Amino acid sequence: MSETSVQKTELKKACINCGAELKYKPGTTSITCDYCGHQEKISLETSKFEELELYPYLDRMGHQKYSEQISMLQCKNCGANQHVEENYKSLHCVYCSMPLILEDARKEEWILPGAVLPFQIDQSKSFEIFKKWVDGLWWAPNKLKKASLDPQFTKGLYLPYWTFDAQLAANYTGKRGEYYYVTETYRDSKGNTRTRQVRRTRWYPASGRVSGFVDDTLIKASKQRAGRVPSKIARWNLKKLQPFNSGFLSGFVTEKYTIPLKDGHDSSKEVAREHATTWAARDIGGDTQRVTSIDMKLAEETFKHILLPVYVSAYRYNAKEYNFFVNGETGALSGKRPYSFWKIFFAILAAIIVIGVILFFAQEQQ
Repeated sequence: MSETSVQKTELKKACINCGAELKYKPGTTSITCDYCGHQEKISLETSKFEELELYPYLDRMGHQKYSEQISMLQCKNCGANQHVEENYKSLHCVYCSMPLILEDARKEEWILPGAVLPFQIDQSKSFEIFKKWVDGLWWAPNKLKKASLDPQFTKGLYLPYWTFDAQLAANYTGKRGEYYYVTETYRDSKGNTRTRQVRRTRWYPASGRVSGFVDDTLIKASKQRAGRVPSKIARWNLKKLQPFNSGFLSGFVTEKYTIPLKDGHDSSKEVAREHATTWAARDIGGDTQRVTSIDMKLAEETFKHILLPVYVSAYRYNAKEYNFFVNGETGALSGKRPYSFWKIFFAILAAIIVIGVILFFAQEQQ
């Protein structure tokens, strides 16, 4: 694909009434003009996603039908890769708020997303969630309180993930444990002889074969420093996925995957092995189980590149970065907060003064 080819994901649709950019309205299938309120439906040609055959992509990364080029900027401070829309006059990194240099934008090929989970809550709602959380923080710096009053600090971001499907079959060996009880005699703390029932396990060899379909194994597709997005909020209902349409990206930042498909596939195989082990333990039965070996085979493997929504609020305090995340579907919030040294210092000082005054008057009354 040449450098001059049309970049589909960067096309911005203009409002037919006033010419302003149409942006995706969270919770709908519409793009909306913020200036005059005009709305247009996002065209969804199909309600199904196309699962891509895995090994042709592993052998030959990218295919003309399913790949294209996208404009990307890499933050020089934290390294995050972000899709840049052509109409941005200035842009700050969604993770660390450092300015991005638009002249450094470069074209990169990416595997087209097969599906997207559109934002279900809008920026104002995510901002309310963030502000309510900040208001409840003790000893938070005033600058953080101020940040929570400015919606520009909260930005919508689509995160890249891989999903993998496969038919799984595995031969296993292990042991089935069955409980039995024996009577044991012992002496209590007073020297009296007593008896008690003690559980024992009798083990029997076991082997067999399990099989099943592993559906939508979700694997993170970007290297987020220090595990940026907390697992606490990284849960989405994949049943709400929509076939990919760039209209859903309008008005939001999109992060490009940095974990190659092959590495994502390797991680998905570990998850599949965990499934196989669980199935084998269930198949062994008994009261308890040990799985000693798994010979796993995967077939009919397919994958998708998908985008999932999150709002990010970035904040710097004492030269340290803090990120706060709101799940763009559920509204779940998580983040690490800074503490104000001076607020804590003066609070302790005030407490010491109050205690001193109380002790002074107590001594005066004696």
